[in-house]
Amino acid sequence: MEVANEIMVRGIVVGVFQENCWVIGNRRTREAICIDPGDQPEEILALARDMGVEIKLIANSHAHIDHVLGIRGIHAATGAKFLLHHQDLDLLRDGFGMSAARFGLDPTQKPPDPDAFVEDMDTVEVAGLQLKAITTPGHTPGSVSYYAEGMLFSGDTLFRGSIGRTDLPGGDLAQEMTSICDRLLTLPDDTIVLPGHMQETTVAFEKQNNPFVQEWRRHLESLQR
Repeated sequence: MEVANEIMVRGIVVGVFQENCWVIGNRRTREAICIDPGDQPEEILALARDMGVEIKLIANSHAHIDHVLGIRGIHAATGAKFLLHHQDLDLLRDGFGMSAARFGLDPTQKPPDPDAFVEDMDTVEVAGLQLKAITTPGHTPGSVSYYAEGMLFSGDTLFRGSIGRTDLPGGDLAQEMTSICDRLLTLPDDTIVLPGHMQETTVAFEKQNNPFVQEWRRHLESLQR
């Protein structure tokens, strides 16, 4: 995907959970940000090489196992700085082993601790590329979405016609719907939404067609009567 003259974005579906990993690179500086390397680090690195960029930063939307299995490999191969919200640190440290055992995944691929924490409205950047962090708790306490150049990387907060599940530890439906309606769907209508699973969508489509958004609005209206 060509976003601007210098900015390019490509995605790769990785792992048994079919998670979307995104690589955003600058054609001039050859530096890139990797969002949610969920598995198959060698394939992600090959994608970056094909794009002609080097991953300098790993920015995670949250710490569920299907979004973090590739971090160790990318981190070791590139020295890229790993960012996560501090409220997902316990999930990263303690939840990984339990999830790996449950799904029969490799426990040795446990990610390192973050090199730094990302906070709301932080600018996440490498040379020639900036993303704005938007905290969107609900799917997990530390869920973060990233926005730039008319693109929203929504992690597992917002999907096409759906939302991230909130029945796992730390999930909160009211919190997630507030994140979606008050933070993400206030972005420009033509914003392209690139989620953590399944196909892309737009802010306009989700405002008009997402059944969870429509139900939440009816719920809020009923509270005001």
